[in-house]
Parts: sequence; structure tokens; C-alpha cells
Amino acid sequence: MRHVLVNWLLNAVSLIIVAAVVPGIEIAGFGTALIAAVVIGFVNATLGLFLKIVTFPLTLITLGAFLFVINALMLKVAAALLPGFRVRGFLPAILGAILLSLVHILLRSLL
Repeated sequence: MRHVLVNWLLNAVSLIIVAAVVPGIEIAGFGTALIAAVVIGFVNATLGLFLKIVTFPLTLITLGAFLFVINALMLKVAAALLPGFRVRGFLPAILGAILLSLVHILLRSLL
């Protein structure tokens, strides 16, 4: 249980950092970041999983780079579902997906 809560908080902090760095990604506050972390996780576990299975051949051909496109789409879907979380355009979504992964890995390694 502790692991889940720590991971949730790290995802929310990662979202705040990404929103501060990437122009075009806006988040209303830490509460919104906490909810957005849950929504992103849910969207990734459902729609994201389906898309990753369907696009596996393309992901294989691109050596995994297409996963960033899928993650960007999941950010856009989560932003569409949650007021207070905006992703304005596909380029900020791509940059946000890449940076979100890197920041989360960095924060996780610091713990």
C-alpha cells in the first residue's frame, strides 16, 4: 500500500514539474495533479494497454519510440477528461510524455 501511495505522489510531482517546464501543459494545482495522476494511470491501464497491443508491430519497427506517441495520446485523453489539466497540442503532449517518463525515473531513483 505504501508503494502505491509513494508512486502516486511521485506521478503528481512529476506532472507539476512537467507542467512548469513544457509550454502548452497546464495544471491548476497539486490537487489537480493528484487526480490527473489517477486519471492518467486509469487511461494507460485501459485504453493505453489496448493501443499498445494493437500497435505492437509499429512499436517493434520503431524500436519502442512509438510508445511515446501512445503516451502522448494518453496525456491528451486524460486532459480532455479532467478540468484544470490542459495539454495544448500534440508537440507539448510528446514532449510532456518523454519528460514525464524521465522525471518520474529520476524521482524514483532519488528515493
